[in-house]
Amino acid sequence: MTTTTVRPRVIVTASALLGLACAPLAALPAAAAPDATGVVINEAYLSGGSAGAAFENKFVELYNPTDAAIALDGMTLQYRPAANVGSTSNVVELTGEIGAGGYYLISGGSNGDDGDALTNVNVKADGSLNPSGTNGTILLVDGTEKISPAVGDIAGTDGIVDALGYGTSNTFEGAAAVSPESNQDVRSNARTDGADTDNNADDFTLTADITPQGTGSMTVGDDDEEEEPPGPIGPSQKLTIAEIQGTGWSTEYKGEPVTTTGMVTAAYPEGGFDGFCLQTAGTGGEIDAATHTASDGIFVYTDDIPLTVEVGDAVTINGIADEFYGLTQISITDASDITVDENADAVAPEPAQVAFPATDAERELFEGMLVAPQGDYTVTEVYEANRYGEIALAASDSPLVNPTVSGLPGTPAYQAEVDRAEAEGVTLDDASTADYTNPANSDTPLPYLSLENPVRVGAAVTFTDPVVLDYRFSTWKFQPTHVVTGDTDQPVTFENTREAAPQDVGGDVKLGTFNVLNYFATTGDQRPGCTSFYTDRDGNPITVRDSSPADCQVRGAADAENLERQQAKIVAAINALDADVVSLEEIENSLAAGKDDRDYALSVLVDALNEAAGSDVWAFVPSPAELPENEDVIRTAFIYKPATVELVGEAQILIGSDAFDNAREPDAQAFTPVGGDADDTFVVISNHLKSKGSADECEKAEPGDDNCDAGDGIGGFNGDRTRQAEALVDFADEFAASHDTDKVFLVGDFNSYAAEDPITTILNAGYVDQGAKTGEYTYNYGGAVGSLDYIFASPAADAAVTGQDIWNINSVESVALEYSRYNYNVTNLYADDVYRASDHDPMLVGIATSAGDGEGEEPGDGDNPGGDQDAGEPTPVDDSDLTAELEGGINLPSTLARGETYSVTVEGEVSGPVAVWLHSDPVLLSDGYVVVADDGTVSISVPADAPLGEHQVAVVTESGDVIGWQAVTVTDASDAASGDLPWTGTEALPALVVALLLMALGGAALIARRRRHL
Repeated sequence: MTTTTVRPRVIVTASALLGLACAPLAALPAAAAPDATGVVINEAYLSGGSAGAAFENKFVELYNPTDAAIALDGMTLQYRPAANVGSTSNVVELTGEIGAGGYYLISGGSNGDDGDALTNVNVKADGSLNPSGTNGTILLVDGTEKISPAVGDIAGTDGIVDALGYGTSNTFEGAAAVSPESNQDVRSNARTDGADTDNNADDFTLTADITPQGTGSMTVGDDDEEEEPPGPIGPSQKLTIAEIQGTGWSTEYKGEPVTTTGMVTAAYPEGGFDGFCLQTAGTGGEIDAATHTASDGIFVYTDDIPLTVEVGDAVTINGIADEFYGLTQISITDASDITVDENADAVAPEPAQVAFPATDAERELFEGMLVAPQGDYTVTEVYEANRYGEIALAASDSPLVNPTVSGLPGTPAYQAEVDRAEAEGVTLDDASTADYTNPANSDTPLPYLSLENPVRVGAAVTFTDPVVLDYRFSTWKFQPTHVVTGDTDQPVTFENTREAAPQDVGGDVKLGTFNVLNYFATTGDQRPGCTSFYTDRDGNPITVRDSSPADCQVRGAADAENLERQQAKIVAAINALDADVVSLEEIENSLAAGKDDRDYALSVLVDALNEAAGSDVWAFVPSPAELPENEDVIRTAFIYKPATVELVGEAQILIGSDAFDNAREPDAQAFTPVGGDADDTFVVISNHLKSKGSADECEKAEPGDDNCDAGDGIGGFNGDRTRQAEALVDFADEFAASHDTDKVFLVGDFNSYAAEDPITTILNAGYVDQGAKTGEYTYNYGGAVGSLDYIFASPAADAAVTGQDIWNINSVESVALEYSRYNYNVTNLYADDVYRASDHDPMLVGIATSAGDGEGEEPGDGDNPGGDQDAGEPTPVDDSDLTAELEGGINLPSTLARGETYSVTVEGEVSGPVAVWLHSDPVLLSDGYVVVADDGTVSISVPADAPLGEHQVAVVTESGDVIGWQAVTVTDASDAASGDLPWTGTEALPALVVALLLMALGGAALIARRRRHL
């Protein structure tokens, strides 16, 4: 019996990307030491087989600097990708010994066929060692189990004999070593003069002098004995495609020879798929769900056989039924096993008219078939379009939403978003395995993306041609019937949702916030420590790659030319925002960048804004005299228009709060409109809380660690962000009191989604989320939308707000449009316009003051034109009316404090007044019957004597119908003020919920990653 040809490189690559089960760090005796007393990693060559490579295989060379042999039995070489925080993904067991002053050579995987063979190899690891050529961590471990090293400096860690972190890896000794620019930069990381100071950045140097040394007897590469190619399979058991596919996930004929017939519906002679799609003649069209129990289409893998069939050909094939990581296929081993039939009577398959199936089992019934997708489709992510030509879609009329926007883990609202992502997520692919960030592919125009026809998150998708429902790398995909590039026909069109300017928010003063994505006026070429840069396809430096050296400390443009490109987009966006006060986040702290003036970068940006505006429209708020110690390299700042507003006093930064040891301290400034009175003074406090990344996994954390990452979407450092929010509220109270105003705006990047503890802490303090009134979001991550950026208004400030808008010019656009991607591809996608000036969207609110046309709007105007109109004495419903079917439909903080005021968001259209009740007593929370505001909110107040503990809040119509209800916890005001919240949201989820989240939202990079035929 003929068997399927094994393709180890593909299997290895997929395994490495998928990741393997986590294992705890073993308690091992050995540890890295800088005193030449143990084995060290001496050289790592990781571009083996790439174009221009010196050697066909990657390798890691070990060295024994001692005067005695060292046994390697029980040791392993392990690898973890640069951004991972769990266990290592690959383990290579070592055997034998390494002599005094001797070398030991481990060969690994390969990127291609270029380069010489490796000789004197001790261990041939192949796919068990396949590190990234540019970023990652290689570890020499005293033990055979996978380990989970900490993030950061791991020098001296028990069980780790030596480590090499390189590029952007989050794990290293001392600091990460500089890495090659790409796989085509065929240099190795070699230990510098044998030094081992436990600092990778100092100990390793990039060198083109590649010298693999070992004491083994194996040769790996060109001299390997090649397998005899299999011969033709020939005719075998005749089966229909549906019989081969079967009714389950896998074919029951796996590994068996089969013969079948069909018509070619898609052909991929180039691009890396190496095959074609075959479908039974006459199938498809309008599908009868009762009789359609198996797919009539299948992928035919031809490997290196030249593909001569074309779409429309009727063919007979002989091959091996196979499962390739979930994709049922037939593998062909010889060209003679493909016969084009001259059958004039064959009826071409029709595209199946189907909506996107909601479950894997339902999708399996159409795997490999030509489909004409029915129903609504919306772009939900465009990040990977820049790299892999992939666009993530939601099979509905809106993008997917990150679960913690809607609720905390364990709540129905959270689970609803997880379930929705699982049911609706699908990726539009380009029928290619090309990585367009690889210089080898940079001359091929990027598919789908263009300056004339933008592809944006939230845009409706119209399918103009049929596609094939495909399954690759654990992701359901729509494949075009041919490889799509920027100069070929594409199977879809996209709605253009761009807005040239934000919506009119009214008011006579406009307040904005804008994260400007590492705007550094000090460029990398001006700092001697900046030696590593991201380059364009011609090798020109574009942005700083490694800012960590003490004499670098800048993160933005590599030189003046790239700064000009970055600045042009930011200036265009800020001027078009038409705000009078703007809080900036992620702007250079010029003191950390080596300047004497903290405001240097701020002044450069203001000069550029004024030059573009044609006059001195803008000014910046000077830094205060008192500054925090050990500030970050990025900061927050304010710019404003002196013709509209005036400064009241000087800025003040929160000093001395332990909560902000790992984040930027809040920066406060009071303003008043020109011509206004004292009552018009308002305070704005700019914020940039701790990010979600780089925290340990909760299952490996110490008990009580509220900063660990539970893998549920909240991310790491939730505890610190919550404490920062608490400190911010206190700081705001003090600063506002010192300026005798109750109009306070908390703005900036809070690195938290709406249902997470930092945000509910601020809402519980009485602040009103202005962004929630827009129905829009400021950020896109993991295939879903959500806001990290906010403008919160105190009740008095909220009463003066006339409108609000999130201007979606950044997060919804492809990263390919950023200045940082200039000349990455033959298609120039850079333009000096507002689109993708940053990765966060700016936000804007209008404020009415006495200097304007009116005295400012009272509650009931603007967003709530009906006001709190009394429609009679409300009547509560019974507790039994709050059924499980009615849970949801409203949204409010999960924790309510006695004596505080909150907003309840009511989903859907509501005609007529409603009342809001706290059950079980019940207690009326609304001011009688009230009209739901235009923004869908109702204001409630929790009585000072409201019952403590767990309750339900219900919204009830005048006729006694329950619109919806939500579980809440009522606390004493003192508990809320002290931050003693009943649930921090850091508890671990059940395994099923975690699995669903990772599967649906790309926590394991399901949308970002690809599984390919190589």
